[in-house]
Amino acid sequence: MSTTQPTKNTTKTLRHTWINGAAWRWCKKAIVLTIFSLVVNHLATRDSFPGGESYRFPIEGFLSTIVLSILVGIIADLNFKFYKKKYFSKKVEIATVARFMFSTLGYITIMYIPVNIIIDKTAGGQTQFYYLLIGLLITLLLCFILIGLLYAQDVYDLYKLSIKDAEITIDSGTKVKKLTYENIACFYSENKIVYTVQNDGTTINTDFTLNELEEKINDQLFFRANRQIIIHKDTVDLIEKIENGKLRIRLKAFIKNDAITEINISRYKRKIFMDWFQ
Repeated sequence: MSTTQPTKNTTKTLRHTWINGAAWRWCKKAIVLTIFSLVVNHLATRDSFPGGESYRFPIEGFLSTIVLSILVGIIADLNFKFYKKKYFSKKVEIATVARFMFSTLGYITIMYIPVNIIIDKTAGGQTQFYYLLIGLLITLLLCFILIGLLYAQDVYDLYKLSIKDAEITIDSGTKVKKLTYENIACFYSENKIVYTVQNDGTTINTDFTLNELEEKINDQLFFRANRQIIIHKDTVDLIEKIENGKLRIRLKAFIKNDAITEINISRYKRKIFMDWFQ
């Protein structure tokens, strides 16, 4: 009883913390959405300028923007969850963030055109391509700003997690151990067994192959130097240019295995390695 109860309490506390954190994130997004809608609609027409003699609160435009923003938010959130699961959980970089942004804008475009045509036809209007295009471009610009405001913190948190605080579960026979990225010096293969070397020099054998590890870990921090070893960026102690355009990499002193203390990088991988390391 005494052993089980703290575990239940801890689980309950973590669940409440997660729920409160999620609620606060959605609250912040709702605040940003409301402020964004107010600003956009007050700047849209002269009658909506605060302080003017003919000022009128733009209730119709404000509600329309809220509805449109909710649709955009649903699209952006679904796409963000997809990218978070498939890409951001492993690596967060500018190219991936840009793909997320532009793919989201693409989905918004697919939603925007038929919705506006249907609304215009329902209202008895006649859709003109020029105005539809202008409206789409303005909408995409505003959506780009809105999505950036809504997800900047989430992307930054994932970036910090992927760089420093992320961890990997190492299966070693009947034992399972979790190691953070910053505590891993390298992975190397010897006699068909893959070992993990920690920063204190401790070596753990794993049930992974190097190919499997390469798919799991963050390649901003780890580099597959050759078929035998994957190194952490902070483990590199010295880079030396040698013959035929190759590089010789010397690892830090706590790596005791002579077979991997010094690694040669082929001239074909030289530029890729230097771009990664710098």
